[in-house]
Amino acid sequence: APATANIITKISQGIADDFVTSLCLAQQGSLAVAPAMNQAMWSNTATQENIKSLQQRGILLFGPAKGLQACGESGNGRMLEPTELADCCVGVFQHQALHAKKVVITAGPTIEPIDPVRFLSNRSSGKMGYALADAAVEAGAHVQVITGPTHCVKNPRVHYQAVETAAQMLNATMASISDADIFIASAAVADYAPLNIAAQKIKKQHAQLFIECEKTQDILKQVKHDYPDCFCVGFAAETDNLIDHAQNKLKQKSLDMVVANQVGISGQGFDSDYNAAEIIWPQGRESISKVRKSELARKIIRSISTLTNKNRDNVRQFQSQ
Repeated sequence: APATANIITKISQGIADDFVTSLCLAQQGSLAVAPAMNQAMWSNTATQENIKSLQQRGILLFGPAKGLQACGESGNGRMLEPTELADCCVGVFQHQALHAKKVVITAGPTIEPIDPVRFLSNRSSGKMGYALADAAVEAGAHVQVITGPTHCVKNPRVHYQAVETAAQMLNATMASISDADIFIASAAVADYAPLNIAAQKIKKQHAQLFIECEKTQDILKQVKHDYPDCFCVGFAAETDNLIDHAQNKLKQKSLDMVVANQVGISGQGFDSDYNAAEIIWPQGRESISKVRKSELARKIIRSISTLTNKNRDNVRQFQSQ
């Protein structure tokens, strides 16, 4: 991209007189072209015959779009936007491991108001949850993200619902989970919220300030209780005894998987694009060394797809007996 009428003609005829066309002729994998030309050139019979020749040889066509062109004319021939081309590329490499599955993901922090200007929250950036959404979409899933406040870039193929408090996240999750196949609870939900929210800003008057809090409802535990057939994945960010805490969480909440990571290691975790993790399930465990969160998300999604497909095969085998 951009694939001009000239480039398309050369690829169609097997001409290799520059670096691009030589590369196209020599490649043995998938090849895609993103047409970009004047609308009259696109509709020309010669161009259309060349396009038909490329498609007959299995070469993919990304676009073109219809719209205003650099020459001032309007019509078919405009190159797709870069984000659209990126989505097309993702579709080519989509492994369909979660094809047609509905995946609900919680992401980011929650914020619990103290008064109109202050709140309790945590250091979650939401990057891991958003990376998981991207990876699940790549795997062919229908993805809904229930997100606390973040600055993460949204994927146009993911449905997002913004919330703030733990109670709002619980309500949004329970309203979305009934037909979900997989629930990934990657959000850092507040464990406690102020019992009473001041109507006016609390003034700095006393040497000490005590805020009475109450425990919030456990979203992941509630989902697994109400929908035991839903494959539920929990996250455990720990400062000590990582494996023990993660395994206890797995058992106590009857989860299908826990992703655990050590807090406090420089260059990974909170606000970083990198992390390391232990993926733990009832019959096994996998250690993932420090990688980009996008790659970690793909590894987690692959593990989920492997386990869900294995569970499905076990059910089929039981039903056939």
